[in-house]
Amino acid sequence: MCYYNPEMACPYFYPVARLDWASGATAMPLGDAWTGNCEADPEQPIQPREDALIPLCNLGYAHACPRFPRGAPADAVRFSVIRDQNGLVSICYVLERDHAPVEHGSLVYARGSRTFVAAHPHPRVQRQAEAYLESYLLRKNSLTHAEAQTGS
Repeated sequence: MCYYNPEMACPYFYPVARLDWASGATAMPLGDAWTGNCEADPEQPIQPREDALIPLCNLGYAHACPRFPRGAPADAVRFSVIRDQNGLVSICYVLERDHAPVEHGSLVYARGSRTFVAAHPHPRVQRQAEAYLESYLLRKNSLTHAEAQTGS
C-alpha cells in the first residue's frame, strides 16, 4: 500500500547532486533539495536557473515552468518508503496528471548489493527514486547513529 506524500517533484527533473544548504530545511519530494537537469525537451536538456530549482523542479509546480510540455502524460511524481526490513527498502511511486494517478508501482532496493532489484524502466523516474532513497538512507543512518550515541 502506498502512503500519501503531499510533496511532488517535476517528472522532467533529473537530479544530479544534493543541495546541502537546503537539506532537511523543509519536506522535499526527493527527501532533500537537488541540483540537476531539466529534460522537458529531451533534445535540449538544460541545467535550470537557481531560482527555478526549488519551486519548479524540486517541488514540482511544473505548470508554471515555461519549458513544461503541453499535453505531458504526467505533471508530478511522488515517492514514499512503504517498507524497510530484511535488507530491502520498498519505495512506492505515483506519476500524476492534474492530481490524478496515471501510473504507480513499487521499486525495491537491496541494501546488501546496493542495487535496485525492481527498478523503474524510465531512467529519469529511476534517478528520482535513487535520489529519494539516498536522502532517506542518510536520514535513517543519521537517526540510528544519533540514537546509538544517546543510548536510545
